[in-house]
Amino acid sequence: MDSINSFKGYGKVDEPDQAAFRRKTRKRLIILVVSSVVLVAVIIGAVVGVVVHKGKNNSSSDGPATELSPSASLKAVCSVTHYPDSCYSSISSIDASNVTDPELLFKLSLRVAIGELSKLLEYPSKLKEKTNDKQVKEALTVCEVVFDDALDWLNESYSAMEVGKEDKLLSSSKMDDLRTWLSASITDQEACLDALQELNSTHYENSTLLKDIQSAMKNSTEFLSNSLAIGTKILGLLNKFNMPIHRRRLLSDSGINSDFPSWVRAGDRRLLQETNPVPDATVAQDGSGDYRTIKEAVAAVPKKSPKRFVIYVKKGKYIENVVLDKSKWNVMMYGDGKTETIVSGELNFVDGTPTFATATVAVAGRGFIARDMQFINTAGPEKHQAVAFRSGSDRSVFYRCTFDAYQDTLYAHSNRQFYRDCDITGTIDFIFGNAAVVFQNCNIMPRQPMPNQFNTITAQGKKDPNQNTGISIQKCTFSPLRPDLTALTYLGRPWKEFSTTVIMQSTIGSFLNPLGWKEWVSNVDPPSTIFYAEYQNTGPGSNTTGRVKWGGYRPTLTEDDASKFTVATFIQGSEWLPAASVQYQETL
Repeated sequence: MDSINSFKGYGKVDEPDQAAFRRKTRKRLIILVVSSVVLVAVIIGAVVGVVVHKGKNNSSSDGPATELSPSASLKAVCSVTHYPDSCYSSISSIDASNVTDPELLFKLSLRVAIGELSKLLEYPSKLKEKTNDKQVKEALTVCEVVFDDALDWLNESYSAMEVGKEDKLLSSSKMDDLRTWLSASITDQEACLDALQELNSTHYENSTLLKDIQSAMKNSTEFLSNSLAIGTKILGLLNKFNMPIHRRRLLSDSGINSDFPSWVRAGDRRLLQETNPVPDATVAQDGSGDYRTIKEAVAAVPKKSPKRFVIYVKKGKYIENVVLDKSKWNVMMYGDGKTETIVSGELNFVDGTPTFATATVAVAGRGFIARDMQFINTAGPEKHQAVAFRSGSDRSVFYRCTFDAYQDTLYAHSNRQFYRDCDITGTIDFIFGNAAVVFQNCNIMPRQPMPNQFNTITAQGKKDPNQNTGISIQKCTFSPLRPDLTALTYLGRPWKEFSTTVIMQSTIGSFLNPLGWKEWVSNVDPPSTIFYAEYQNTGPGSNTTGRVKWGGYRPTLTEDDASKFTVATFIQGSEWLPAASVQYQETL
């Protein structure tokens, strides 16, 4: 049985690893400071030189224009990355690297990352052949899935750079997409390590295996981080100052008091608000529909279809595990109510399934919508990690749904997600992952764990400082599932070194421990690189006087800082939620 001092969560490191983690964090802090200084030189040299050069070509001026050499430009661009040496050597080795345009250098960095990640695809299957351990094989299967997904997001990013001649410059909305997809690709690779890491305490051979795969991933991890840094710090800055990349945000209807972010398209918005949308497939256990199981209906969804495919699941309890892989785009699944249509599973870590694969329902294809359904994992607290729902779907929407389990209930794995009017119950880290996710008007309800365990509502897993990810909980209600909750309960704990979580304008009950937050490793403060904050919360548990004193915790925020975690800004909701027909609030 796990006590408060001994409890180990998903992917938890041991004390030697934690010491190494702190040394690495200090090194990264130094790099961040240096990067901020050299960024000025980058803009003056690599960027302004290109702008002047382009301006000269488009004017009659004969004045001199100074431009950095390709080598100097590449060094300047790579200087803002965590791995400038690998950035420079990998890009300069490409025949087409004799360029100075930061946008083209970014594109070359993507080519390098794609090439390296492609080499990893077969590696997990080769490792599986060398072991007879079932759990290790299952973890390596997770690696196979997430490596494939990571490469898909990388290819999507590269394709997005193939703009037409009439639209040479990247819009800010496209830059948002690129940062999201590159962040997701990094998170996918990290999920492989998480699946192997959680076996370390019980599988001796896995410690060697973990080191092998970490070594094999070294280049792809660094190259991906480099691409994200260039896109964020160089192209993002150009975008901000309208230098060669023009801003072209789509107009939003933010003035309208809609309940859904504006990126939900008009057609999807109607589907979410209609009582009974016309389905493309109906699931009914009694045989009155097209299919008796949800799996069968999902199998009928066309691959990568731009058209919305609607699945209606009639009331009943469906005991099955359902996966909508990356090829299942634009699926809407709705039921007869969050107490009437229930999807139930019991896969769990204790019985041998990696946390990533325990989800009762898992979605990866973009544009997924769920409405009026309950997703449950019935494994119970003694089985530890047991996910009810996992989403890696970009621009996914969940409306009037229930997510019910104990440890690791809702895995908001990656990409942009929005939850509205949902109920979420659990014990340890029961909202976790590394998506850019906003929860609005949800009921968040901790429940009683096993004896001597504590509750942590969130566990955010941001690994790279340039990822545009985090958990934002706005105008929600925090209250125990039952009034007799006695376990120490916290708003969350930082899973990784750049974890980001903001609780704002919410009502917090008296059940909350006054410290508010819990460290990942007992009695070891998290690094100051995390970003944890509270803003304008109410209720007896909202008093921040007795909160933790971490360097990365802010008991309050300015309005400008809080606005960075709203639907409009944090998940670019103005551009995609209107189509989903779900209610939302764009701003504070």
